[in-house]
Amino acid sequence: MRKRIVVVGNGMVGVRFLERLSALAPGRFDVTAIGSEPVEGYNRVLLSALLAGDVSAEDVKLRDRAWYEAQGIDLHTGVSAKAIDTAGNRVELSDGRMVTYDHLVLATGSSAIRLPLPGADLDGVVTFRDVADLESIRAVAQVGTPVAVIGGGLLGIEAAYGLARLGCDVTLIHVMPRLMERQLDARAALFLRDAIIRKRITVRLNTHSAHIYGDRHVEGIAFKDGTRLAAKLVVMAVGVRPQTAPAQCSAIAIGRGIQIDDTITTSVANVHAIGECAEHRGQVYGLVEPGYEQADVLARRFAGDLSAFYNGSVLATNLKVSGVGVFSAGDVEGAPGSESVTFEDRRKCHYRRLVFQNGRMTGAILVGETGDALWYRDLIRGGQDMSDRRQALVFGRAYTERLNKEAA
Repeated sequence: MRKRIVVVGNGMVGVRFLERLSALAPGRFDVTAIGSEPVEGYNRVLLSALLAGDVSAEDVKLRDRAWYEAQGIDLHTGVSAKAIDTAGNRVELSDGRMVTYDHLVLATGSSAIRLPLPGADLDGVVTFRDVADLESIRAVAQVGTPVAVIGGGLLGIEAAYGLARLGCDVTLIHVMPRLMERQLDARAALFLRDAIIRKRITVRLNTHSAHIYGDRHVEGIAFKDGTRLAAKLVVMAVGVRPQTAPAQCSAIAIGRGIQIDDTITTSVANVHAIGECAEHRGQVYGLVEPGYEQADVLARRFAGDLSAFYNGSVLATNLKVSGVGVFSAGDVEGAPGSESVTFEDRRKCHYRRLVFQNGRMTGAILVGETGDALWYRDLIRGGQDMSDRRQALVFGRAYTERLNKEAA
């Protein structure tokens, strides 16, 4: 009898696991996929482009229902996991049904954080996380509509960019002194801010929101410095938290996320977690790529490759604002004892900083020209001594490889 695998979560990481499992172990398992949204899994990274109308709903869809049927996957959408009975190997769904499993894979992702500001429950105050949020935004956002986006991280910048493409009058509000402070150094953040301003987006840094005002519908935001900003739409894009609710009140260990080991297994032997809901060695990754790596390892293990282990990921961030690429990976601040090499051309909006520790590249920031981004990421992962190539590396792959050939 084939074993039953139930995958809770049909987002990008959940779909990646299904794709890899279908490729590596076709027909070996009875697979059921549970998705809380009413549509099949889609590329959440493209939400900003979808909002702006640059792509269609069909363009962002990862797999259609015909694919699930062809792989023998029983897909259920518009229903979520309510509780997990690890003793009985059962999942209770929100519609009252019980689904049994031999192995359970939790790919529940994360949920958007809503700041507990007075007035946050007014109509017109939304998050930026899924297609339902886009519907709420489109109901208000028109050409010239004053919009406030709270959050100067990756999500907030993407939301602001999509709204600006719609013709809205957008103000991006961030509590920190620079944008994307976790991924960029101060100089790179300055280049990014310049690119955003050129897109006719107003940027307010070091700005603390006090409350949101309005009658039933939002009319604006009041700040702690006493100033106000009129807005008919407020988008909160201040971060996400792991969606661990289905695993609570069970034997599954939860810290910041659902805790997993190097085999992608939780504290319960036949329960696994991947993606933004998972915590590995104390780290919760809020990005897609680490989730893909976890999904790949888990699929390989189900296919019989017990040499597959997950040892953590090199964090990398990649986006494009108004035609300007931004990439960062690894230790961008530089640990004590590290050194860096920097290249800058502000007129062309080109900034590059590489961080080294004991001869190894440990971090990289690129603004403007990001064609070598994945190459730099792989160099960081490789951990090779690059002391003799450090100056050349900052000029990119082609230049470095040419020098290597000349030296050979």
